[in-house]
Amino acid sequence: MILPTTVVGSYSVPEWLERLKTEYYQRRISAQHLDEIHEVAIKAAVKDQELAGIDIVSDGELRRDNDVDYFLARIPGVHIPQRAKTDYFDYYDAEVTRPLADSPDPTLELASDFRFTRQLTQRPVKFSFTGPFSLSRRIRDDAYERPGDLVRALARRLNAEARALAAAGASFLQIDEPFLAGYPEHVELAVEAVNMVTDGVDATWALHVCYGNRYARPSWEGHYDFLFPAVKAARVDQVVLEFARKGLDDLRLIRQHGWDKWLGFGVIDVKTVQVETPELVAERIRRALEYLPADRLMINPDCGLRHLAPEVARRKLRAMVAGVAAVRAELTGGDTP
Repeated sequence: MILPTTVVGSYSVPEWLERLKTEYYQRRISAQHLDEIHEVAIKAAVKDQELAGIDIVSDGELRRDNDVDYFLARIPGVHIPQRAKTDYFDYYDAEVTRPLADSPDPTLELASDFRFTRQLTQRPVKFSFTGPFSLSRRIRDDAYERPGDLVRALARRLNAEARALAAAGASFLQIDEPFLAGYPEHVELAVEAVNMVTDGVDATWALHVCYGNRYARPSWEGHYDFLFPAVKAARVDQVVLEFARKGLDDLRLIRQHGWDKWLGFGVIDVKTVQVETPELVAERIRRALEYLPADRLMINPDCGLRHLAPEVARRKLRAMVAGVAAVRAELTGGDTP
């Protein structure tokens, strides 16, 4: 298949799920009840992606309240004094007071999450998790003299999770670094940590770097110049970048720096409810094909769909798939592979 379609990770969180998650943090429903609710929501998210025609689906990250807490709450040595929240999407206040213990044993239960999703669909599944640099930005560090050592310790923990995921059959893994754009001076450290996560794990690896997606607003602005050439040292098979919101100017970096791996090309702006037309999606893809061949291009939204209403998310995915189909037909003379 050329120009495979996928999602970045998160899927629309319905209003009823938002309310029930917050009810849990107000101690009005049990953890077991919430787990059952999550399973229903994940099944619906996978089905939505299938019906939209997405080639490589995700679990929608619907068990996670945000991009950080699900992981930090399960890492031994990360202390969270207060676990009640006013709203489910709020961040915990986390801290480390002593160095994290190295352990080959996974504790985040990510492999279990993958196995649940794997049995829901016949399509390939991409499984994503937040990277060590971004996780470190939400921890008060009283344990390490050098800030980079916390990032490296988190990377070692995530490597254990990645090994367990691969053993469970996960073949497409993605590291998300949504905070990196806010700390561009640390890109070499972030890439070092990415390589620690992927070390020894037999999988197709993606690295997603965006400009934040907190409440459907960017946390930072700028261009991807900071990412290059450092990202070329990352032992990943593709980078997943946002282009729809920011424009296509940064495609020049692909050519300028000789990026010779896959590009996850963002063609859907997740920070607006306006639904792109298939024609606009197709035109963006044609532009990207000026910089990379079709066999190194994967098509996805800019970022996760968490903050879009379900119907808007569905319409955007359908438009993305239709735009891809049009370009596929052009490339294959009308026969869609």
